[in-house]
Amino acid sequence: MPSRTLLPQEKFLKIGEVASNSGLPVKTIRYYEEIGLLTPTVDRSETGYRLFNPQVLNRLAFIRRAQSLGLSLSEIHQILNVHDEGELPCGEVKQHLQAKVQAITEQIEALETLRSELQGILSGWEEQPPSYRIAQTICPNLQD
Repeated sequence: MPSRTLLPQEKFLKIGEVASNSGLPVKTIRYYEEIGLLTPTVDRSETGYRLFNPQVLNRLAFIRRAQSLGLSLSEIHQILNVHDEGELPCGEVKQHLQAKVQAITEQIEALETLRSELQGILSGWEEQPPSYRIAQTICPNLQD
């Protein structure tokens, strides 16, 4: 990670302060840094401590919101890369959200099909199937 010179007048946050202000565990913040989600907002002190620019809090809030909408950390990383290049990533966000809506639609259709199948099985359920059916299967209600 490229290091920059820390200016004394800059106010940096230690990882505990970031955790306290963001509501995220220190372990999560460390992980996000390791996978590159916090790259432009974190640096190291001469003694190796993580020092965070206060803007990290906005970044963490974005990550949390994006995750709550179903975006993966990989997708979030792509979006943040666009942002870090100085571009507004709204188009990228929209594409990911549209893909999520499509995936949810497909999941709903699959679940509706499964529900219909389950309802069909339950509508023909026999509490005590005939003995000839019991001997041939584990659960005759499922295996007919």
